[in-house]
Amino acid sequence: MKIKEKFMRKRSAIVLLLCDIVGLQLASALAILTRFEFQPSTVEPYFVDTLLRYAVLNTFCSLFIFAAYRLYAILWRFASVMDFFNVVKAVLVASAFQFIGMHLLAWPIPRSYIILYIGWAGLIVVMPRILIRVLRGGRKIPLQKVDKQPTAVMLIGAGEAGNMILNEIKNSQFVDKEVCCIIDDDSKKWGTFLNGVPVVGGRHKILQYAVRFGIKEIILAVPTIEAHDRKEILNICKQTGCKLSMLPGMYQLINSEVKVSMLRDVQIEDLLGREPVKTDLPDIMQYVEGHKVMVTGGGGSIGSELCRQIANYHPESLLILDNYENNAYELQMELKRHYPELDVMVLIVSVQNRQRIRNIFAKYRPEIVFHAAAHKHVPLMENSPCDAIKNNVFGTINVAKEASAVGTKRMVLISTDKAVRPTNIMGASKRICEMVIQTFNQHSDTEYVAVRFGNVLGSNGSVVPLFRKQIQEGGPVTVTHPEIIRYFMTIPEAVSLVLQAGAYAKGGEIFILDMGEPVKILDLAENMIRLSGLTPGEDIEIKFTGLRPGEKLYEELLIDEDNKKETPNKRIFIGQPIPLDEEKFIEDIRRLETAAFSEDPNIRDIVKELVPEYTINGH
Repeated sequence: MKIKEKFMRKRSAIVLLLCDIVGLQLASALAILTRFEFQPSTVEPYFVDTLLRYAVLNTFCSLFIFAAYRLYAILWRFASVMDFFNVVKAVLVASAFQFIGMHLLAWPIPRSYIILYIGWAGLIVVMPRILIRVLRGGRKIPLQKVDKQPTAVMLIGAGEAGNMILNEIKNSQFVDKEVCCIIDDDSKKWGTFLNGVPVVGGRHKILQYAVRFGIKEIILAVPTIEAHDRKEILNICKQTGCKLSMLPGMYQLINSEVKVSMLRDVQIEDLLGREPVKTDLPDIMQYVEGHKVMVTGGGGSIGSELCRQIANYHPESLLILDNYENNAYELQMELKRHYPELDVMVLIVSVQNRQRIRNIFAKYRPEIVFHAAAHKHVPLMENSPCDAIKNNVFGTINVAKEASAVGTKRMVLISTDKAVRPTNIMGASKRICEMVIQTFNQHSDTEYVAVRFGNVLGSNGSVVPLFRKQIQEGGPVTVTHPEIIRYFMTIPEAVSLVLQAGAYAKGGEIFILDMGEPVKILDLAENMIRLSGLTPGEDIEIKFTGLRPGEKLYEELLIDEDNKKETPNKRIFIGQPIPLDEEKFIEDIRRLETAAFSEDPNIRDIVKELVPEYTINGH
């Protein structure tokens, strides 16, 4: 098995070696034939005898020189101009030794032979390598790089993307980096050279060679890498203290767009090890394409990503509602740049403004509504419970009511895991929103559904931007409790699943997204510090501040996991409907409205009646 594996690893080198052995004999014959104008009958027999006696010595000497010039270690499908110059140099040196040897041994040979031999040998030796490069490579030659004091770089990935990055680094005068070594898990590449840079081994060699070469930056150039492999490799890289960069994704390779400028810093999302979301494109296209779509809270983290992804599905029009003009304006400009044919309209409005919402629905008559507008900051809402109820609950009622009035086909509420056994007013308000959606679904042709998921990384108000800012300021990084855990999902990931859940809607469902494994917030903080090239507890202090009012140690996505229903997508489930007495619910909603708009200090008690599992102030 070991002999076979070794042969497989050196297969290309062996093939080239055999080509060179045959090629050198052919070059000798062609050189002497050229000298005598390709008339074999005029060639003196002693010239032929000399070449035959000399053949073995010439071959061994030449192969030794070729090996010294690494002609059997280079990955020729990624070869650069410098690699082909190496071939020319190797042939010249081998020919020089041949010339010296022939004269020292006084072997009779025409003087013009050596010149002709250099030409034929160079051509024959380089041709198979050019064929490999042309058939399996084919890249343009960039400009030469100006000599600078470069940053020592370790490149992970000896594939097509890695070669593109390496070529630009080596040849661009604008990139101040030097790739010292390459890591690749393909053992067949170990000991070879890519564009003159050694492939030193797999991921197990990262720490060793980071120290040996004094590496300052590590670039992960494997766009097709599986999520769990990416997580493992990046966790190893973190231990080096080097700056970490990576390519964004394999879609960049489709148009051969891989460039150094596309490298981005490794983000905390990359360390989660989550597999890419798989959605059914035709399902989503069917209910979005050619329809009028409205997104409330469109300027927020989730809302703006909803708009971006919806734009990909070619709606007839996209209506964005938000009460914060700056975010909404920036989103509108972005969408107009990327989707110039899309009919995009932005309206500045609060969902609490009942009459304005009514007028908007009457004028634009959206067919699909994604309701993402909400107050979501837990500590802030604890201090402003009436505003949480007015915006979240009655804003949802306003949107749901007008959706029914104009015959909207489907309304999707963006909910939260904090709606499960809530310990804060924000979570309780979203629980009531889910109940509102269920109630409207019983009395309307509109399909009302809710999608419940946990925290999204990088969203406004999440811990990630907070930690990032604290690290930039030199610390301390504040964590409320050493054991606190949360479910996390990236914003694009969550929105893709929201759109997919919308395709499954029949009306009345509460969809729950699989958030994967929970993440310990302390680990998250430590990883972010390490990604910044710093050491937790030394360079940046981690300070525990205690749980805030209404904050849990852990969140729940489902109340009864045994009764959840599966959907065609393994990342999306359907939870059980919330049991409620509709008449009492409507009566309690009226009382809640009076309390909220009169700023009743006892509003939490009414919320408790609506949501019995709500624990006021965490008690």
